[in-house]
Amino acid sequence: MKIDVLSLFPEMFDGVLHSSIMKKAQENEAVSFSVTDFRDFSGNKHHKVDDYPYGGGAGMVLKAEPLFAAVESLTIDESKKTRVILMCPQGERFTQQKAEELSAEEHLVFLCGHYEGYDERIREYLVTDELSLGDFVLTGGEIASMAIIDSVVRLLPNVLGNSDSPVHDSFSTGLLEHPQYTRPADFRGMKVPDILLSGDHGKIEKWRQEQSLKRTFERRKDLLDKAPLTEHQQKLLKSWNSKHKN
Repeated sequence: MKIDVLSLFPEMFDGVLHSSIMKKAQENEAVSFSVTDFRDFSGNKHHKVDDYPYGGGAGMVLKAEPLFAAVESLTIDESKKTRVILMCPQGERFTQQKAEELSAEEHLVFLCGHYEGYDERIREYLVTDELSLGDFVLTGGEIASMAIIDSVVRLLPNVLGNSDSPVHDSFSTGLLEHPQYTRPADFRGMKVPDILLSGDHGKIEKWRQEQSLKRTFERRKDLLDKAPLTEHQQKLLKSWNSKHKN
């Protein structure tokens, strides 16, 4: 995968893209990163990339010219679909399912804005996707794009040490992940559930599935509406709902 980032503050990405899993992903040639300062495409001697909004109003708006020129400068293989992703609070809320969808692409371009907003023509004629981390506003798109890049790259082949790890992540199955424990089995009187020490992998897997469902029921009921539940899971939910009402 090739990932390009267009930002006014490219130095923000140095630590994130060259540490931990992102560093390993590049070493394994699963992904390559390039971060470009789109101020270099301003077309004026003052390197100005924003201007006042037509019609008046507070703040400044990112101009269309530098972002169009920056995207057009990238080496884009016309035979492959390039996803040009605009980070903004008005975009589609990012989910694990979206991460899985993007991980199947070969080229992603992230546009990280600042100021009050973007010239609307960027949305209409340049980008393919608009994404948001949630219902809050950040100073710019850099931090949001870092989070999305991390969640996408870790899904690529040969990136995580255990190929099963992303399969069992929270949200990958539509539910939150089950509780995890490690040594010691007894820490200050706080003990690991006996089932995890039993060695019975069938019972352990059943316990994990039930705990995953229970945790989702207790913390994120909204996820249950879309989760593909088995008949057994549906019976458990019915039982818990009945107890909850009582």
